[in-house]
Amino acid sequence: MINKPLFLSLIFVALATTAVAQRPATPAAPRPTPPPTTAAPATGAPAGGAQATVALPISKLAVIYTDEFMDPKTGILKFTSVLNKLNSEFSAAKNELTGMQNRAQALEAEITKLRDAPAGTPIDQPSIQAKIDQLEQLKKDIQRKAEDAQNAYNKRRDDLFRPLQLEIGTALEAFAKARGINVVIDGAQVPLLYFAESTNITRAFITDFNSKNPVTAATSTTTP
Repeated sequence: MINKPLFLSLIFVALATTAVAQRPATPAAPRPTPPPTTAAPATGAPAGGAQATVALPISKLAVIYTDEFMDPKTGILKFTSVLNKLNSEFSAAKNELTGMQNRAQALEAEITKLRDAPAGTPIDQPSIQAKIDQLEQLKKDIQRKAEDAQNAYNKRRDDLFRPLQLEIGTALEAFAKARGINVVIDGAQVPLLYFAESTNITRAFITDFNSKNPVTAATSTTTP
């Protein structure tokens, strides 16, 4: 049997580089409380014995899970919208490859049927060989078209998602600054031994981003 082209298995995957972590459902994060605006004083003894106040940095840390951005139901709606656009642009290539795959499978079935003819049935060897040659050429065409389509898909995916990634990065920076957060750790990329759930801003940020970047129902529905 012919292996299904890689393109067919990836055509509906937006960002295959990020694996979805298996974690319990994350409840909505409570509204963070801004930290004090003044740094905690500490005293030191500089040369000459005089006392001086040394400003110590105050850090407010938060955790976010960026893999949840891509959830089609509860994630960032613009991801689904951009993914729909990408899949729509490549639907014709996907359908063509599917049709070629189906023809190859039909040829294989015909060849098998001719080879397994009942004993005594005349075998048309030239006809069988012609089908075998046709199948081999079709396999090569599938492989070539699949590779071309996959390369084009990857390039177009990067072109479409790069601006969205930058937009989300800018929005996250503004979201953090507005709430006095100066360190944000991506729990989808960095293993965390422990964190208080109150520091998880994932749901709060997604809700905030979606409210400021609405997507119409027509463009946010996932393409089947």
